[in-house]
Amino acid sequence: MLMDGDTTVWASNTLEAGVELAVMSENGNFILYSTNLSVAWQSFAYPSDTLLPGQPFTVSLELTSTKSSSHGGYYTLKMLQQPTSLSLALTYNVPKSYTSSPESYSNFSYWSEPEISNVTGDVIAVLNKAGSFGMVYGSSLHGAVYVYKNDGDYGGLSSDVYQRNSNVLSVLRRLTLEVNGNIRLYRWDNDVNGSRQWVPEWAAVSNPCDISGICGNGICNLDRSKTNASCTCLPGTAKVGNDVSCSGNSSVTGKCGPQHENLMSQFKISTVQKTNYYFSESSVIGNYSDKGTVSKCGDACLSNCDCVASVYGLSEEKAYCWLLRSLEFGGFEDPVSTLFVKVEANASASGASGSRTPGDSSDESESMHEKVLVLPIVLSMAVLIGLLGCLLYINIHRKRSLKRTLEGSLLLSGAPVSFSYRDLLGWTTNFSQLLGTGGFGSVYKGCLKDGTLIAVKKLDKVSPHGEKEFITEVKTIGSMHHLNLVRLCGYCSEGTQRLLVYEFMKNGSLDKWIFHSLSTRDRLLDWSSRFRIAVGTAQGIAYFHEQCRDRIIHCDIKPENILLDENFCPKVSDFGLAKLMVREHSHVVTMVRGTRGYLAPEWISNRPITVKADVYSYGMLLLEIIGGRRNLDMTCDADDFFYPGWAYKEMTSGTPVKVVDRRLKGAVEEKEVMRALIVAFWCIQDEVSNRPSMGEVVKMLEGSVDIIMPPMPQTVLELIEEGLDHVYKSMKRELNQYSSFSVATHPSSYATCSHSTISPR
Repeated sequence: MLMDGDTTVWASNTLEAGVELAVMSENGNFILYSTNLSVAWQSFAYPSDTLLPGQPFTVSLELTSTKSSSHGGYYTLKMLQQPTSLSLALTYNVPKSYTSSPESYSNFSYWSEPEISNVTGDVIAVLNKAGSFGMVYGSSLHGAVYVYKNDGDYGGLSSDVYQRNSNVLSVLRRLTLEVNGNIRLYRWDNDVNGSRQWVPEWAAVSNPCDISGICGNGICNLDRSKTNASCTCLPGTAKVGNDVSCSGNSSVTGKCGPQHENLMSQFKISTVQKTNYYFSESSVIGNYSDKGTVSKCGDACLSNCDCVASVYGLSEEKAYCWLLRSLEFGGFEDPVSTLFVKVEANASASGASGSRTPGDSSDESESMHEKVLVLPIVLSMAVLIGLLGCLLYINIHRKRSLKRTLEGSLLLSGAPVSFSYRDLLGWTTNFSQLLGTGGFGSVYKGCLKDGTLIAVKKLDKVSPHGEKEFITEVKTIGSMHHLNLVRLCGYCSEGTQRLLVYEFMKNGSLDKWIFHSLSTRDRLLDWSSRFRIAVGTAQGIAYFHEQCRDRIIHCDIKPENILLDENFCPKVSDFGLAKLMVREHSHVVTMVRGTRGYLAPEWISNRPITVKADVYSYGMLLLEIIGGRRNLDMTCDADDFFYPGWAYKEMTSGTPVKVVDRRLKGAVEEKEVMRALIVAFWCIQDEVSNRPSMGEVVKMLEGSVDIIMPPMPQTVLELIEEGLDHVYKSMKRELNQYSSFSVATHPSSYATCSHSTISPR
């Protein structure tokens, strides 16, 4: 028990457990043992705000920060459980005084990493003795995925789970959830500039304004260094004296009359430019996406008596206007968003930096006085300004010429160029022409002032890298030059915006040319073009697999990511982008990446992911190039809906031409068809060791090496043995059932969950 005078501050509640012995172990775990030396209580099972090395952190535990003295909110670190996945999450918990009823009490998870899906057995987070932090999972606790990996960690995470040895740690460390909502890893250093102190090694969040509630329900603003934050109050509230909190609280201010009527005359709208707001789903009244202008979003809040604020912005170039019934989790800077706050008509809106109130006017007499003072100064310096004007004109003209030269030579430049978000908005006409969407984001067509066409990709689900790390990764990708890779010309990294600028591919993606549809019925590639595209694609993949300093795994090889220039030369796109997504430090990648139909078996069986996963995807792509159809096509009959099974049967029967795209009418080179089929089936072997490297694939396709007939892949064999007719009927039923559901998504500033299912077959 911990006593403060006669008051019990804390107790272990083990009065009936027969505790006879207490031990403070060398790893920091305080343990109470009962008569039979069984553990009756241990401090590791009841963490406060800190994890120590070797301390297991399970789904039933959470770290809790000290409550903020300014606004009473606090933070927790816990495992966020979704229907099909699990992840560590930092959550802001609003003070209970914000809401009048427990059912309206809410919180907001602003950071989560990494996502683990389709895992059976226990999942435990642990900080190991070497200073790495991550999650260990599975029945044997052998699978591990890192949140942070120390460079000197050679033992791995699993070795520290449930380890109860009493060896003294060579380096003392702790992982603490701080009052400001960040988790930070500290190392004890006995000699830092002559003193002994805790030294920070790693933090989960680099931008303090990415932390919800850092300013209570106020607004977080970054300084020029992008590392330090300051807080301003919401319009209608203000700081009183030296108090860091703000007086007034628009989250609980009633806006409706006794009969729920709107008291519009008593309120007005205060506007906070370039500001967004964190909000939970429970605080949303609705999304009025039909509000075409910014001002209409503010008017919509004013006309709804339940609304306390509205947020206007753009997501995927579509306007949204969210009406909110409470402001709890704080605002943050966002160049493309505007916050409207309802305030009392006689309230001051000076609490927020950059805010303005419609209808407010400046002091005209003061303005006239300033003009009278400035006018003589301007007149006396007119001659000097004239001379300076000439120099400025020459300088500006020179800069504009350099800028036009840069834009015109963009596709010929070396390293990728940094562009502003404003420039990209102009070049793409506000992202109005969508070229396509994929796993990494949406692509829009753009045009430089000299007429050069570009493709601009807006990245989604980007890992919370620092800006410097993002730019470093982009420049690494941009330094890769090959005839069969899409050229990265530039990038944009402003605030939360992450965009990449590519050379424009006139003939679009390969799927538009090999798959028949009503919109592409006039597009047909002859066999020689298809074979040339297959070889070129293999050469591009082999380049970033084997010839680059940093080996890259693409993770999403498919027809949609193979682009064709004006000469139908294939170019692989999106290579290296997996590095910019949520980073996995271990060899075992647990979050499935890629597209169903092209995923290698090791994604599902939880085996290590290597470049051979791309080889498997290329094999499936090669089969689709040959057949001119999807490998799994439910519009076909039961006999040939599964293309790999049908193609293997015809290949081994000596009739490979039968499986070539019927639209070619037999106008093919039979030896090349046979060679391509053999290569494809070697690529999709279930055993990773049986698959060739991409360099070997190129040689096999070019005919420079001898190749033998491959065995039937185990996955294909299992499907055939199960009975294709039976599988066809089952998938038909599944497809019909799935098509009866629809999912609607709306742009917002709060986190959403992605639900996906994957069948091993």
